[in-house]
Order: sequence, then structure tokens, then C-alpha cells
Amino acid sequence: MADILEHIRVVDFSRIFAGPDATQILGDLGADIIKIEDPEGGDECRYLGVTREELERLTGPSPSFRALNRNKRSLTLDLSTESGRAVALRLIDGADVVVNNFRPGTMERWGLGYDDLHQRKPGLIYCDFHSYGPVGPLSHIGANDLALQAFSGLMSITGEEGGAPARAGSAIVDLHASLAIVGGVLAALYHRERTGEGQRVDTSLMLSAAHLMSYFYKEYWLTGRMHRRMGTANHLSVPNQAFPTKDGYAVIIAPSDEMWRRCATALDPEALDREEYRTASERLRLRKDVIAAMTEVTGKLTNAEVHAKLSAVKVNVAIVQTIGEAADHPQLDAVGGVFHFPEGEGDQRYVGTPFRLHATPGRMHRLPPELGEHNREILAEAGFSEAEIAELKARGAFGD
Repeated sequence: MADILEHIRVVDFSRIFAGPDATQILGDLGADIIKIEDPEGGDECRYLGVTREELERLTGPSPSFRALNRNKRSLTLDLSTESGRAVALRLIDGADVVVNNFRPGTMERWGLGYDDLHQRKPGLIYCDFHSYGPVGPLSHIGANDLALQAFSGLMSITGEEGGAPARAGSAIVDLHASLAIVGGVLAALYHRERTGEGQRVDTSLMLSAAHLMSYFYKEYWLTGRMHRRMGTANHLSVPNQAFPTKDGYAVIIAPSDEMWRRCATALDPEALDREEYRTASERLRLRKDVIAAMTEVTGKLTNAEVHAKLSAVKVNVAIVQTIGEAADHPQLDAVGGVFHFPEGEGDQRYVGTPFRLHATPGRMHRLPPELGEHNREILAEAGFSEAEIAELKARGAFGD
């Protein structure tokens, strides 16, 4: 079976996390992703989070870049030059999708904005990704994942009760936004399939963060209530948090009364199966008492014992694992969550596509590219002769 996006070409001007993760997913589904990079260093993610010495030991780009840029070809273009922009236009003429995450107005200044390209190619799907969106009082401001965790109110509910605000450990706004980009592009491709018309898609870190906070915003709009930091706990039910054990922490979630009874009976019926804890409403009201009783019980058990007792009676339970334990857990591999790919003398692992199409599954067919690795290949495919490529190089299209 052919890849579902086999004949789709994406010209990708994005960098760092959200845009590259989105185009990587499109590449997993078979799209040809041409990654446009600045000749002076390329995507900043190539060097993010590592020292020069670590890069030398890795003999390649950073782990973050490798995690988000498989199934792509790299072309270096200096978009500040007329010749660089001319190459970009010629590539877009043969493309289906354009993705960028420059600040509003940047692509327009280069003659690569939606209005210019839509007139040139009406069937083009054009995706703008910004921090706060293309319009509005904050549209001119740049931001990153952490800034939107702060702006959205997410940080105000993250951290220990009574403590300072904390960031979520992963770039959750960025990676959530990448799926919004994928969803928007796929919907626009389906619309084009039906009508022949392209369209503009735009999303932002702000929209992604707002979606993550949607039920908190709705509660505020309905009641005026604003939740505060609760550590690992959750305002929706009790128990719904991490509890200490003899050798770590275990998350236990028992929101319904029936599940709570199974939980209490499995762990310690004498301590937990009490009349005053029988209903969800009373457990919320007596939150501190329930948590204290649960903590007393779980503290006498190991992680494995808690997990065995509760999973056996179908109570939601999970061990708080380290990154290594989670990355190496056989369950991730079992559901196709790991791509294995030959690299050097061994096999390297990459986190796979975050959903499974069973007839046309995502797959890895190309390593993350070196900077400018595919310059000649891409230009030749676009119809540039060797003489034209030499002239473009002389005119600074690919940098100095």
C-alpha cells in the first residue's frame, strides 16, 4: 500500500519545535518535506540544549533536532537575497503545502505571503504558525512554549500547593500545536480534494495553550472560579494524584464510587472503605482526610505491590517512571511507538508517529538531514541546470 501522502510536497520554512514536529508527521505519512534552512547555521534546534563538546561527541545535530526532523531533505537558502527568494518561489510552484513560523509580516516582506502565493498558485495550502496569532494586540510579539504556559494560565495551576508556579516538564504547548498544524493541513488537503481550492490555515501557540486550558476557562466563564496549584492532584475527583510508596510514587485515579470501593478494598478496606468516603462528593469535601489515609496505606507498599493490587481490580494506576524506564518500556514498542532505523553501525530508536493508520501506517524512511545535504538534489528536481545552480551560488542564494 502506498503512503497516504505519497504525492504531497511540503516546503517547510519552520524551525525549533512545533512546525518541524508537524512536518515530520506529514513526512511519516509519505509527504516529501523540503526543509528550508538559513545557510548560517540552519534551524537553531540543531544546537539546542547541547554544548559544543557534546555536539562533537554526538557527531551530528542535537537530540532535539533528531527527534523532530526525520523524513526531510534540507536545502539552504538565504531568503534575504532576491535569488534565494526566486528559488523558494520555484519550489513552491511544485509544492502542495507551505508551512512557516516566522513573525507576522516576515513572509510578506519576502513576497512569500499567502496573498502573493495564492494568486500565483490557487490550489496551494498555506499554513501560518505564530506565537499569539496573525492579528490582535500581541501579534507582533514573539514567544516560546514557556511564555505561553505562563500567558495561558497553565503555570498558575502547575506546581506544588502554596509553592511557586512551575513549567510542565515537556514542551507541551509546542507539541500540542504541532498536531493542530497537522490537523489543519490535512483538513485543507481534504477540502482541496473535494473542491480543487487551496486555502490559508493559521494556528498559534496561544490557540494550542487555550485548548489545553479549555475546561478551566469554561469553568471560569460559568462560575468565576479559578483553580490554583495542587501538585499532582486534580480538582475533578479524589483520589486523583501521585502517592508515595516504599520505593517511589504511584498515581492512583478512582473517580467513580464503584471504582473507589474497588480501590479501597484492594489496598486496605479497614483504613479506606469508610462510610464517609463512599460518595465522590464527600471525597471531594474530605479531600485532605482521604489523601492522608491513602498516603498512610501506600507508604507501606512497594510500587509493584500497589500496581498489582489495583490493576487486578481495574482501578486506574501507573508508576511514576523515570525517562529511561518509560522510553525502554516494551509497551511503547508493542503499539508501534518506536521507529527502529539503521544508523552508523547500529540501530537507532525514534519516537514514532503519535497515531496509527493500520492500512497506511506512518514510517521512517530517511534520517534527519545534515544542513544543506540535499541542495543539488532538490534544485535538480526543480529543473535547475548545473549552470543555473552555479550562478545562484555566485549570487548568494545559498549564503556565503
